[in-house]
Amino acid sequence: PGIGGAPEIGIWYDDTGKGAVEIKPCGPQFCGHIVWLSNPNNDKGQPLKDIYNPEPTRRNQPICGLQVLGKLARQADGSLDSGWVYDPKVGKAYNAEVRTAGKSQLAVRGYLSMKLLGKTLMWRRAPDNLKRCDAPIAARAG
Repeated sequence: PGIGGAPEIGIWYDDTGKGAVEIKPCGPQFCGHIVWLSNPNNDKGQPLKDIYNPEPTRRNQPICGLQVLGKLARQADGSLDSGWVYDPKVGKAYNAEVRTAGKSQLAVRGYLSMKLLGKTLMWRRAPDNLKRCDAPIAARAG
């Protein structure tokens, strides 16, 4: 289980296995940031940017470190809901519900208005010692 009894806390590989998100408390709610990418750079060797962001001023921000989950609140049924998930592959944000599916899986559901019409993606727990892309340069060298 995660720290402080919240099983969602920790690092999770997304459904593609090409990225990992760290979920942690953000005030009274929960949020998640990208902390690992299998390919953090583009074909020119430059860090990937959020080029599909609908907000032009944000298209230059790096994908690594990007917040992709926010405002998730604990619900009576144990899930996290009432928040959002952002998909940088398409530059869109959706309503989000996150719930555990056993000890090593997380069901992340994105939806527009009705949960029934949403899509659930399965994330799996990543090792705690994953080589983070958001670490300070000095820490990455080792």
